[in-house]
Amino acid sequence: MIDDTQDILYRAYNSLKSQVDFRPKVLLTLGSGLGDIVENMQVVQTINYADIDGMPISTVKGHKGRYLFGYISGVPVAVMQGRVHYYEGYTPQECVLPVRLIGLLGAKIFFATNVSGGITYPEKGTIMRITDHISLIPSPLRGKNIDSLGVRFPGMTRPYDEGLGAIVDSVAKAHNIDLKKGVYIQMQGPNFETASEVRMAKILGADVVGMSTAIEVIAARHMGLKVVGMTCVVNPACGVTDESLDNVVEEDAFRISGDKIKTLIFESIGKMGELSL
Repeated sequence: MIDDTQDILYRAYNSLKSQVDFRPKVLLTLGSGLGDIVENMQVVQTINYADIDGMPISTVKGHKGRYLFGYISGVPVAVMQGRVHYYEGYTPQECVLPVRLIGLLGAKIFFATNVSGGITYPEKGTIMRITDHISLIPSPLRGKNIDSLGVRFPGMTRPYDEGLGAIVDSVAKAHNIDLKKGVYIQMQGPNFETASEVRMAKILGADVVGMSTAIEVIAARHMGLKVVGMTCVVNPACGVTDESLDNVVEEDAFRISGDKIKTLIFESIGKMGELSL
């Protein structure tokens, strides 16, 4: 699979390019339970992942597995309405393929969202801007480098762009939204972490824990995209409280924070559209 990554990528890109004539400025990825945030988006075209040659398919409930192409606040965007995960059995290279395709279409900004378990911020519905991450997943850049995408050893000193982050912060301040900041750690899943693993994550410096995003950010930065990330806490991480994680309902947090998340996404993207990149 690793040796075939470049061939699979460009086969998928040619397949997608033959179906859509659209140049997005922003790629927005919607995490579990957040897929309907863009219900009022001006959609120009929808492409199902299943209709793209070589594209991995989302198998998780709540991930529709499709691209939406259109406009948010007047800015041309591509929306990943559902992602694919390492825990579904895909390789890291397959997990980042949807991000890479939109980078090849011309996107300059990657706005990543997800849901998470709260360590420092255990309250359901808490929204946190991701300022850095820790990945416990093999790098999606492992194997032969795709020189057309980026350099062999890309730096990750500042994977999340502070300029873009400042835009999100300003929107939060304007609407009196309590936006936290912190570090996200990506675990393998699909099981939730043990209390000891959560304690380990806290020692490593993580404020929230999840099962996606970090490897997508690595791939996006490898291509030169600027990245901003945001997470919504849907449950306290294991051991932080006495709450059981057997019946986590992601939609609960959406009902609590959905309007706030939508405001942050729509208004921030509108301001990002004014940037010259």
